[in-house]
Amino acid sequence: MPKITRLSQLDLTQTYSYADYLTWQLDEAIELIKGKIMLMSPAPTVRHQRIAGNLYGIFYNSFRHKKCQFFPAPFDVRLYDRKKSILASQDIHTVVQPDLSVICSPDILDEQGCNGAPDWIIEILSKGNSKREMQIKYELYRESGVQEYWIVYPNDQAIHQFVLDDNGHYQLKHMYTDDDIATPHLFPELAVDLTEVFETWQK
Repeated sequence: MPKITRLSQLDLTQTYSYADYLTWQLDEAIELIKGKIMLMSPAPTVRHQRIAGNLYGIFYNSFRHKKCQFFPAPFDVRLYDRKKSILASQDIHTVVQPDLSVICSPDILDEQGCNGAPDWIIEILSKGNSKREMQIKYELYRESGVQEYWIVYPNDQAIHQFVLDDNGHYQLKHMYTDDDIATPHLFPELAVDLTEVFETWQK
């Protein structure tokens, strides 16, 4: 089988597995959504990266030496139905790279990343990926059992906080804006000051 180094070598109408994904050596950043290849947005904007860096700083101090660990992108997260036990690579058809993932179960971590649903995912919207985060990934994270999901809106300096209910549906728990203190449902002791998150854009 020829080495896959260019996206043009792949049939974008085909369904692929994580086992296939691991063999590719592409320059393009991609995600696999239910077996279909999806190109990631071009390099994130400066605004996106500054917000990610601010969150990284807050999380580093909060999760250091704790059971729960956080991982910034690029970091492969393999997702599938929450009712299934850990799957082998050839049986997995979705792999995404959230901006930030918090994982409390060491059993789902391996050298490749996370095999199963993180407890908490944060996605920072960029131009061109809003539909993916708001629709496609929203459903993926719900189906796979991500307990808490934050969507960060850089232009509006806002965060929408979704929490999975007992019926497996996301409920919009809170809409935070620029100078609020955001409190994770899973980590109520953690106070996320949005002034710090968005501080580089306030004059």
